Amino acid sequence: MANPTDWAVEAHGLVKVFGDNRAVDGVDLSVRTGTVYGVLGPNGAGKTTTIRMLATLLKPDGGEATVFGHDVQREAQIVRQLIGVTGQYASVDETLSATENLVLFSRLNGLSRADARRKSAELLEEFGLTEAAKRPLKKFSGGMRRRLDLAASLISQPPLIFLDEPTTGLDPRTRSQMWDTIRRLVATGSTVLLTTQYLDEADQLADRIAVIDRGIVVAEGTADELKASVGQASLLLRLADAANLERARFAILDVLGVEAVLTPEAGRITAPMSDPDTVTDLLLRLRQDGIAVAELAVQQPTLDEVFLALTGHTASDDDSDGSDDDGSADAASARPAGGAPDLELENAR
Repeated sequence: MANPTDWAVEAHGLVKVFGDNRAVDGVDLSVRTGTVYGVLGPNGAGKTTTIRMLATLLKPDGGEATVFGHDVQREAQIVRQLIGVTGQYASVDETLSATENLVLFSRLNGLSRADARRKSAELLEEFGLTEAAKRPLKKFSGGMRRRLDLAASLISQPPLIFLDEPTTGLDPRTRSQMWDTIRRLVATGSTVLLTTQYLDEADQLADRIAVIDRGIVVAEGTADELKASVGQASLLLRLADAANLERARFAILDVLGVEAVLTPEAGRITAPMSDPDTVTDLLLRLRQDGIAVAELAVQQPTLDEVFLALTGHTASDDDSDGSDDDGSADAASARPAGGAPDLELENAR
């Protein structure tokens, strides 16, 4: 039987309703400690609302949830000491510099003045903001604000970090740096619950993925499990001599028992592959038949194909205006963990 501390988050039947909009409709999540858990879905799917309930920023209308075994409603103050939250919108003060913002958050976390300055300098260096440290935030780009927002949430590295679409608006280089930071967080002991619209981000980072659409979890598993659920992998071969395509097709039929698709102009042949172990048998057969292979690859279904199969649309489809899932402003992004002020803002809704 699993120990409660094996699970950073356990949620059962979470529901949140805003007027006539059932933003979250019975969500179940189980996030194992020391992993990256991805919640994948388009804008309006219910991702942010789910995060805000788990982070004690919204009171669920139904269901229950725990963080490291602590109930998010009955033990909200304890939960808040265990989490860090970075939301979709920067919560930094535009009238202050990057350094001043981080020092402020550090002091709120209980650091001394000297430790606050040291920690701020470390985070500015890690996120490539040292040269802009004294610049007023109103002169920052959107990507720079996102980086500072995440830096603020990491001042006191909590056991559980909620990252709500952390790479939105970032350029590819900064996005890659953010991925490295997320991997480092997990390697040094944190658990990360990540929401994203980006399929490649979930594929790259998440140990397990929940696909959420219209407030419902429609599938859950590892990236490979989700891909396997919608179809087989494909074996792609490019022959050294396109004249051998028909002979190769007969070999594939004989060894793998499947029909292949030929692309004569490219000298390529594609076949569904259910058992990877049979590929070796096929290569031996092709060699025996004197058919030279110039290139071989195994192509898995993509997460985009998974999402399309599960929901009828791709994850990039956006039928909202890009606002928060419930249509309201994000009132509590990047609140510092551990010793932060009371966060009852959202519970007054």
